[in-house]
Amino acid sequence: MCRHASLRTTVPTALRQESEIILTPEGRQKLLDELAWREGDHDAEIIERIKVARDFGDLSENSEYDDAKEEQSKNASRIAEIRKILSTAKVSENAGHVLAVSIGCTVEIQEVGKDKKVAFTIVGTTETNSLEHKISNESPVGSALMGRAKGDVVEVTSPSGTTRSYTITKISR
Repeated sequence: MCRHASLRTTVPTALRQESEIILTPEGRQKLLDELAWREGDHDAEIIERIKVARDFGDLSENSEYDDAKEEQSKNASRIAEIRKILSTAKVSENAGHVLAVSIGCTVEIQEVGKDKKVAFTIVGTTETNSLEHKISNESPVGSALMGRAKGDVVEVTSPSGTTRSYTITKISR
């Protein structure tokens, strides 16, 4: 398994092309790191696997060779995707004091009438990762929070049609 698998984008390519891609400085650096790994160590590993598989003989029935060539193709596609993202993406700027929610902010919200608070970081569409509590600025919650301030109450309508109200309790970088 690729050590950079968590960096994989979850947004379909067609959707990303329609809107501007925004990255946090950290997200840009992760993509640069993944690109360096894919063009360096990972590519060298794949080339070595292809060499070893060729030594097994007949390539027409050689599953190791087929697997290595498929991995090489996937790696090349991901390299092209990363390069395109890096060449067209806008990097959000981290300001000092935060007055309003923007990309790169960590936001704590509380559903109106409930005690539990939830915190997450607002990121660009290519950086979303629910396990790390990073949500897209284009998600229902993310888009409702953008530009809002501490103490604001926002209404969020989920894709299923449910509407909930949340109070912004904290904004930080």
